[in-house]
Amino acid sequence: MQKSLKGIKNWIQQGSYDMPFFIIVILLLTGGVIMLYSASYVSASYSKEAGYDPAYYFKRQLLFAVVGVIVMLVVSRIRVTVLKKFAYIFALIYLALLVLVLVMPAKIDNKEDFRRWLDLPLLPQFQPSELAKFGLILFCARVLSERKKIAERFGNHDLAIPICFVMMVLTCGLVLAENHLSCTILLLGIGAAMLVLGGVRTRWIVAAISVSVVGLTVFLLFHEQIIPKLPIGTYAQNRLIAWLDKDSFAKDIRWQTNQSLYAIGSGGLFGQGLGKSKQKHLYMPEPQNDFIFSIICEELGFVGAVAILVVFALLIWRGFVIAMNSDKRFNALLVMGIITQIGLQTILNVLVVTDTIPNTGISLPFFSYGGSSLLVLLGEMGIVLSVSRASNLQKK
Repeated sequence: MQKSLKGIKNWIQQGSYDMPFFIIVILLLTGGVIMLYSASYVSASYSKEAGYDPAYYFKRQLLFAVVGVIVMLVVSRIRVTVLKKFAYIFALIYLALLVLVLVMPAKIDNKEDFRRWLDLPLLPQFQPSELAKFGLILFCARVLSERKKIAERFGNHDLAIPICFVMMVLTCGLVLAENHLSCTILLLGIGAAMLVLGGVRTRWIVAAISVSVVGLTVFLLFHEQIIPKLPIGTYAQNRLIAWLDKDSFAKDIRWQTNQSLYAIGSGGLFGQGLGKSKQKHLYMPEPQNDFIFSIICEELGFVGAVAILVVFALLIWRGFVIAMNSDKRFNALLVMGIITQIGLQTILNVLVVTDTIPNTGISLPFFSYGGSSLLVLLGEMGIVLSVSRASNLQKK
């Protein structure tokens, strides 16, 4: 009994967490819930799925936010070394779920071509791809932190980078099979960032950037011949066409993007005022989801939108400060991976909403509607706080 209690105590992280990081998370979460209600109450009033309840999406998001904060605080008390022990098991679990969702996807109206959701007992419409983001970070953090140990086991061959690369390709392949292009792009970015943080050779980075630039140039020049041959499905192909040809698919695929641009333009410098968006009045489809940033721009204006992006920047900066103050390589890699994920996802969302890149359907962290994604996100914030507790102890 005493040994069991001692073992549990060894799992508990002592010390105080980083208060600035915690405050920034709460600011983003609070702002996200407020803006979600403002963006969603009109569409919820006309939605049969929402029971014609204006506060439907707000109440569900608020519930997940409260539960998520509890999860964040609980996770912040768990030593990160516990996560390290289960990194490989967690990787197997998320890979199994990614396979399962391809075989037994949840049936959702108007989304028959997508296989992204599972109906789990406590989490209906759960997206395994949300776990895959964190799972890939966790797996790469462990492998890259044990780079020398792995090399010693395999005759001094440095296999850590190739192992992470294979896992990244496997994960991206399964998610792409779900017809989830946006998450595939995000996972590629996360995997590439982890390889860079893990110490991939500079020449490989230069080669990857060069190939990407050349590939993008060739694509833009010959997109009419290339797009039909891409293995991404007709829906994603049409989105690429709609991005390149602004006059195509104006009444369907480009409709949401066009309404987003109208919302951003009408927001001006200081916005129409909180709750006073016009585009959310059934012009913008599902404004509480991926395009909520356009409603933010319309209601809060350029100043308000920039202020929110500044708070995101502060979160990323503080996260990297916490990572750099950790003397354990695994902890630092894990935190930097999580923070990089948030940064990439935020940047990609803003680029999509402003029509800078194709509409791939990527959510804005803390703001877009989604219970499973919010729970995973706040769990990740708890991990960062746990690492900050250890960092505080090391400073004393």
